[in-house]
Amino acid sequence: MPQETKPTLARGGRALVVANPISGRGQAQRAAREASEGLRSQGLRTELFFTEGRGSAFEKLRRSEEDLELVVSVGGDGTLREVFDGLVDPAIPVGVLPFGTGNILARQWRLPRDVHRALEIFRRRNVAALDVSRVNGKLSFLVTGIGIDAEAIREVERHRRGPIRKASYVTALARALARHRPPELEIELDGEPVAQGSGSCLVTHAASYAGLLKLATDARPDDGLFEVYLFPRGTRLELLAGGLRALWSPLPTGSVRMFRGSRLTVRSKGEVPYQIDGDLGGTTPVEVTVDPNRYHLVVP
Repeated sequence: MPQETKPTLARGGRALVVANPISGRGQAQRAAREASEGLRSQGLRTELFFTEGRGSAFEKLRRSEEDLELVVSVGGDGTLREVFDGLVDPAIPVGVLPFGTGNILARQWRLPRDVHRALEIFRRRNVAALDVSRVNGKLSFLVTGIGIDAEAIREVERHRRGPIRKASYVTALARALARHRPPELEIELDGEPVAQGSGSCLVTHAASYAGLLKLATDARPDDGLFEVYLFPRGTRLELLAGGLRALWSPLPTGSVRMFRGSRLTVRSKGEVPYQIDGDLGGTTPVEVTVDPNRYHLVVP
């Protein structure tokens, strides 16, 4: 994947470590403290911030001064999304210590959980530019789903009791499929209609879905486009068949269709839920546009 190398971090520069203290069943808290000490030993003025709930990482970044040389996100994809969204300057490199449930971006770029290996990566500061999208104004760097996967996320939220585990999504998807009735989605891509009555839709910048389903192998992280996957009928049989095929063969496969673009509008007859990177977003209509700003991930 395309990368660029920036100069190593200057001594006396400023770094911010943002951590979700309950991620990884509490392991993220210890890792964040170790990472902070490691960055200080590299000569950086380092601040450690523990999140206190949804939105606190975003608010912290928005309040931070603009002289940051590095931000490190310790937690899951939700914490990372808030870090990206909160950056005053998208050019600031973001390092990751993955301690969440999915860690999709970390898997894609083979980012280690081991603190000592991560510190060496942060020191070298090789960065990759990433496209992100705005979904009804909210940032998405992984997958936005309209239809069945959002129904499953809604089930997760309804039945959530404490930390979310991978099994939570499996049981939620089973409940969502049992109740599922294919919606009728009207989809427009870059000003042109591409589907009338489509049953489910994924919009993605990621190389896989949930770290399990394989997506287009020729997707680029910085081409200014996202991939759109359409399930034309959206029946339980089509969704299950498409999901099973994608375990070993990249989408599009079977009846699933794939398009690329930079502006997507989804309308429907009746309200259809959508999710943004694993968080419930709301209901249709949905507008997805590629953000003009690219963000920068520190990678091996």
